Amino acid sequence: MKHLSQEAQDAIPVTVTFLEMLRPPSSYPRMPANKQLALLRARDMPLHYYRYLMDRVGRKWHWVAMLRLSDGDLEAYLRAPGRDIRVVYLDGAPVGFFDLHAQAPDFVDLAYFGMMSEAIGQGLGRWFLGAAIEAAWSYQPKRVIVQTCTLDHPAALPLYQKLGFNPIGQTASVIQPLSEAERAAAIFSA
Repeated sequence: MKHLSQEAQDAIPVTVTFLEMLRPPSSYPRMPANKQLALLRARDMPLHYYRYLMDRVGRKWHWVAMLRLSDGDLEAYLRAPGRDIRVVYLDGAPVGFFDLHAQAPDFVDLAYFGMMSEAIGQGLGRWFLGAAIEAAWSYQPKRVIVQTCTLDHPAALPLYQKLGFNPIGQTASVIQPLSEAERAAAIFSA
């Protein structure tokens, strides 16, 4: 019998939902009161920091694609034109990030959006997603797109819809979870 912490886990079937927004919202959620928050755009983010964020935010949801990239491929991804990565800090510590890929003038892809487990449930999600949407529309695209899947937080799809995204399609896919050895190699390589 395989020990899951040492061997690759079995592939997980998922349903991916594609969403789009065709015009900016008339208003954006306000920043929560009584919280010490900062949202900073990251310029020339080091590979190890991006991998740290990707692992800490996406571990529970099996965000593995970026962790499997080589240093060269991840460097090219992060330095691509139109890349906009912003990190949210709560009480001075990072608790989430979003990663936009602006394909102006046609669309902006909200490629990644999420918060670390300690930030979930603190009333930050609606404001943080609103900030991501506002940043996306600042590029003046024709539309903003995002995708979510059945492995993401159960509130993800309803929150996207509540803030103005409309589903435009679904597809079946599979996720191959990282083994502990793969995770360690990705996180501690850079």
